Order: sequence, then structure tokens, then C-alpha cells
Amino acid sequence: MRCSSVAEPNSNLELELKELIIQSLRLEDLGPQDIPSEAPLFGEGGLGLDSIDALELGVALQRRFGVSLGSDPEQNRAHFASVRALAAFVAARR
Repeated sequence: MRCSSVAEPNSNLELELKELIIQSLRLEDLGPQDIPSEAPLFGEGGLGLDSIDALELGVALQRRFGVSLGSDPEQNRAHFASVRALAAFVAARR
């Protein structure tokens, strides 16, 4: 029997990442609850982040979690697809 009060393994990490995104990109008008974990971070229909935001967020990830992005733009795009994808990337490299 599953207990419905058990949190998803990455839910705390997702919340931490949402807070990091808000803080590092100075999105004061948003709260963590305003960022769906599955929503795209870039382009329309999501947060609308751009390449400068990606660089700032990459630096913040390295400072907070000690993870670095690779040089493959396609892989990086996949890592930054959503908060959930970013959480999976960080969790795999911790």
C-alpha cells in the first residue's frame, strides 16, 4: 500500500531549484508555486528565459550544487527543459 504523503524523491530539490531560479534571475514577482515543475524554462509557454538567463543559472547551479554543464548544446537544452529535468540532472551528478 502506497502512502500518499510520501514526497517524490526530487520534490525538495525541485523546490530548491525554483527558489534558485527566482533568486539568481531576480524574478521577484514569482514564487516557487508559480513555476510548474514540467513547464518549459525557455521560450513561450514557460518562464521565457533566454541564453543570458541560462548562463546565469548555470553559474548559480555550479555555486550551489557543484555541478557543471557540458559543452554539448543539445544535452544542455535537455537539462534545462524544465525544473523536473534540471532536478534529474543535478540529482544524477551530486
